[in-house]
Amino acid sequence: MTIIKFEDIIAWQKAQDFAVAIYAAFKKSTDWDFRNQICRATVSISNNIAEGFDRSSDAEFRRFLYISTASCSEVKSMLILAKRLDYLDETKCKKLIEQSDEISKIINGLIKSLSPK
Repeated sequence: MTIIKFEDIIAWQKAQDFAVAIYAAFKKSTDWDFRNQICRATVSISNNIAEGFDRSSDAEFRRFLYISTASCSEVKSMLILAKRLDYLDETKCKKLIEQSDEISKIINGLIKSLSPK
């Protein structure tokens, strides 16, 4: 199956859902710097998938997918910190980390599918 537009990429769809969940989880946070950083990092996941998709080669797309994966790791790290700071309860934190892990796995699979054989 050929993907025609980035909106059809499952990793992008899940990353968008993840961004919505992160925004909702930190909507009322008064730690503006923390909230801004985790929201920006989360948005970076889907944005890099979209930007990379419209680049001129699979190598360029892979490069952006690696950046997207790194952003996913950044968000996961911040979620762990959010739990330690009592910004999130255990259950909510675990659910968001599971989403982050799932997105990373999907992106890694996409990277492998684009890698030269």
